[in-house]
Amino acid sequence: MFNATDIYSFFSYLICYIGYAYIFKKLGKKMWKAFIPIYNTYELAKGAKRELDGRIQVVLNCIMAISDLVIRFLPESSLVYYIISLFRGTVAICVIVYQARICSGLCEVFGKNKYWVVIWLLFEGLTSLYWGLSKKIQPVITLEEENAADVSGVHVEEIEEGLTINIRERTAMEFFKKKVLLKDLHLTIPKGHLVLLLGGSGAGKTTFLNAVTGYEKADATVLLNGHDLYKEYESMKYDVGFVPQQDLMRPNDTVLMTLEDAAKLRLPGNIDKKERKKRVQEVLEGFGLSMLANNLVEKLSGGQRKRLSIAMEFISDPSLFILDEPDSGLDGVVARGLFEKLRAIADSGKIVIVITHTPDRVADLFDDVIVLAKDVDRTGRLAYYGSLEDARKFFKKDSMEHVLLAVNQKEEGGEGRANEFVKRYTKQMKKAG
Repeated sequence: MFNATDIYSFFSYLICYIGYAYIFKKLGKKMWKAFIPIYNTYELAKGAKRELDGRIQVVLNCIMAISDLVIRFLPESSLVYYIISLFRGTVAICVIVYQARICSGLCEVFGKNKYWVVIWLLFEGLTSLYWGLSKKIQPVITLEEENAADVSGVHVEEIEEGLTINIRERTAMEFFKKKVLLKDLHLTIPKGHLVLLLGGSGAGKTTFLNAVTGYEKADATVLLNGHDLYKEYESMKYDVGFVPQQDLMRPNDTVLMTLEDAAKLRLPGNIDKKERKKRVQEVLEGFGLSMLANNLVEKLSGGQRKRLSIAMEFISDPSLFILDEPDSGLDGVVARGLFEKLRAIADSGKIVIVITHTPDRVADLFDDVIVLAKDVDRTGRLAYYGSLEDARKFFKKDSMEHVLLAVNQKEEGGEGRANEFVKRYTKQMKKAG
């Protein structure tokens, strides 16, 4: 039999769900989704531009529901009951935190003061009902602004000397459904170009690079100097160099040993020992490491370790060179010297793509910038590609750091204008044909 508490809970949830239903209607969502327990929280979070928080909240709510079910069948005096109750209390605190984040997102979408977050947490049912039924409370973002940018329909033509990228889509299964991670990225990078890859957290930079290199294939065509990286991956993987943010060197090896090991791994097996040794010496000299050949890796300075990391990948003389924050932890002077070396590598006829979070101190060395941003569907899109000078005009910003702030989400401290710029650039691509 149901007790008074169960009946009260039922009507509280019913009032809350009715409120959700009308809020969903205002957000352009199906009202019936509001009456699916737990899942409705995820839909509310999506409407609040807090999808990730919504996923976490759903998991937490599931844990709470399972804990409640288990507790019902345990004697209150048992140790297991005490442990699960304590665990449930911890999860409940997390639920409140993420509920507050979702409510904060709703306040932004509806243009309301953040004090509503406290009211929502204290009186969720009545607050959701008021927000849903009140004509005074309406989203401040129009439906047009909420829609993601259309697909450009562009397919860039192959260039013989350089990188041609046509990424139609990159998907993955996420939270029991297909998630589009990247969409509609089309560009060409001529050889000899040093390119900045810019984008906020979760914008798809790593996914984009993995798709370009063929490490994680997408629905795409990627050509490097006329060769298909996907179809010819085994023979071309040595033509692509990737330097991660964290180096993978053994501290007790010397610089020379490190490069010799890299040569064995990175150079084709048909190269004889003499040629391999010659290549190691060329790289040592080219990166200013000859005087340090017998030094242990652990004794190198930060700048020297970075140069060695780059040299390890450059040993195979790749046509496409990708670096993830090579200047991380380096001061301005050392970082400048490192990027000047990358500029020289590009000038030798290579394509160099770099991720850095401090682009403005070396902005004059770059030819172009790729700006990735999340559209309203949280899909990585191309918000801009071209020269840095034109990028400043396009975004109406005086620096690359300000460009990054413009496309970053508000919860990340940015302006939250990513969708706006994605739309504008997509239209620009359509006009260009």
